[in-house]
Amino acid sequence: MFFKKARNILCSFIITLLILPTTAFAYSDYIIAGGENIGIQINSKGILIVGLYKIDNSYPGRDAGLKLGDKILAINNESVENINQMVEKINKDPDKDSIQISYKRYDKTYNTNLKLVKNEDNVYKTGLYVKDTINGIGTLTFIDPNTKIFGALGHEITEKNTGQMLEVKNGKIFKSEVQSISKSSNGSPGEKNAKYYSNIIYGSISENTKSGIFGSYKEHMPNKTLYKVAMPDEIKLGKASIFTVIKNEEVEQFDIEIVKINNDDNQKIKNILFNITDGILLSASGGVVQGMSGSPIIQDEMIIGAVTHVIVDDPTKGYGIFITHMLDEAEN
Repeated sequence: MFFKKARNILCSFIITLLILPTTAFAYSDYIIAGGENIGIQINSKGILIVGLYKIDNSYPGRDAGLKLGDKILAINNESVENINQMVEKINKDPDKDSIQISYKRYDKTYNTNLKLVKNEDNVYKTGLYVKDTINGIGTLTFIDPNTKIFGALGHEITEKNTGQMLEVKNGKIFKSEVQSISKSSNGSPGEKNAKYYSNIIYGSISENTKSGIFGSYKEHMPNKTLYKVAMPDEIKLGKASIFTVIKNEEVEQFDIEIVKINNDDNQKIKNILFNITDGILLSASGGVVQGMSGSPIIQDEMIIGAVTHVIVDDPTKGYGIFITHMLDEAEN
């Protein structure tokens, strides 16, 4: 009787083991701090409507009930993944005056009929401005040497016309060189001006989240110092530094001063308020500029966070996110 009971317990234990997850990700205690300028390309899930235009005194898109931020999924019940496919489906029947569009708004899918207008060059006009890809630059924050997961930016990528966070179908990070910097001034954030090398790919993007973009690093691991991951309670006010690029591809270290730390569990992005104190960086950029997002923040030989936002009225000040918030999101 005991052996029968033991056999039942063993079987139950084996079944329990089988239904447990086969992989469990946990970020490393020591990670590679980035600072490299990177080119970023994200291909959207669905074709994003970013504008409506007038044709013959009417707005076909508005008349069809379409709005900015809607994602086109299919034309005449045939799925489309990019603008080229959309154009191909529209031109498939040369004599039609309307098409059926399936589109997604938030989490619901709808169908509508969109009127087409053919111009004098026999080209169909839809009244829609659409986008399926976003390109830009940012800064690499970290690479986990064990999982090869990378994180960058420290905030989400949004489409500027709609303010909508882009849902990733796929994407990549690639080589980029800083050619010049348009300096920040009070009320006017500057930006890094960069050259792209989109054929030299460093990694693939799988997530675009409020804590940054994440994916798999494909290049050889850079031979760089590993930095201990700081917990929020290890971060203190006072001196720290950031890694970023202000010319070509050279990652440099610049001094900052941390003036406030926000440990509120509900605050996931603006955790660290800092001043740039480094004269060289201030002279080159005027403060925090666009393209600096993701620059790792280092204190006491630990990586504590990443630059995320500039304070527009005083660009010598900026915000950063805790590195643990980025790493937690990277695991999901």
